[in-house]
Amino acid sequence: MGVKSKAAAAIVVLLLFLGSLWIHGGLDYHWESCLKGYKQVNTLPQLYNSSEADGAGAPLVMEGCPGQTFQVALLFSHLLAAPAYTSDVLMKPYLSSWDELVRFMEALGPMVGLISREIESKTSIIRQLALLSEANPEAELGPDIHSINGVTTESGTKNTQKASQHNAAYYSVRSMIWVELNQGLVDFHHQTDSGCRTLLRLHRALLWLKLFLEKLAETPAAGRLRSPSELCREAYQNTLANHHTWFVRRAAELAFIAMPERGFFFRLVCVQSQEELKTVLNRVVQAIGEVYDRTQKALEENNMLDLP
Repeated sequence: MGVKSKAAAAIVVLLLFLGSLWIHGGLDYHWESCLKGYKQVNTLPQLYNSSEADGAGAPLVMEGCPGQTFQVALLFSHLLAAPAYTSDVLMKPYLSSWDELVRFMEALGPMVGLISREIESKTSIIRQLALLSEANPEAELGPDIHSINGVTTESGTKNTQKASQHNAAYYSVRSMIWVELNQGLVDFHHQTDSGCRTLLRLHRALLWLKLFLEKLAETPAAGRLRSPSELCREAYQNTLANHHTWFVRRAAELAFIAMPERGFFFRLVCVQSQEELKTVLNRVVQAIGEVYDRTQKALEENNMLDLP
């Protein structure tokens, strides 16, 4: 095998290795500034939110991007649908949010495409567990589930009507935690494919994406706009790097070098300027933050923030 062939083979092995490791202990990011995976969309979502206005005083309108796989408006709608009751997160829109975030990462090029497939494997684990639960009625929730999702009213009483209508084991974050703990499926000392451990990996990755988008939306009062590569590296160092080995952290640093330039992200969310990007991303980051905070609280209350 020639030198060039050996080098090419080594690169392929490295990419596959990083893609499989990033969510446990490796983050990667990459590639060219061109949109990929285009498809024609007949009906595109439009979201109106009049509770907060943009700079001009008009309600925010988040429109679909014609012919593009990733749709920021669809991501936003899933994120808004995820919070439930007073402190819970519905699993179906949560996973749908990840589906759209996977499309976001795939649009960034081949390297991130490898990473996104690792995330898809995590969402698939939870979906498969949900299907298995539905196929085994004897494993369904008991009456104590009402204490998880019940809503406390002003009078101090519990409203469990909605909770009783949706008592599937993997209906929400808190129902999943309750069931897996009750059935002894969560191992606090060894790696397993429990939904709770899988959720924790997705949860950590969500914080990284939240921080990256938050930084990408920033408009400095003076000086240049920092490159997405620099911002992604910084977001990684403050989040996922805390859970990764030295080798994976170094590999991630190298991977950030080929991040697309800022203009790519304008096109990805269909905006024309940094101010427009800021308006859209700030709203998305706010929605991610609500989902993240609720999940964080549920995991923390059950001592699950350090599952192996």
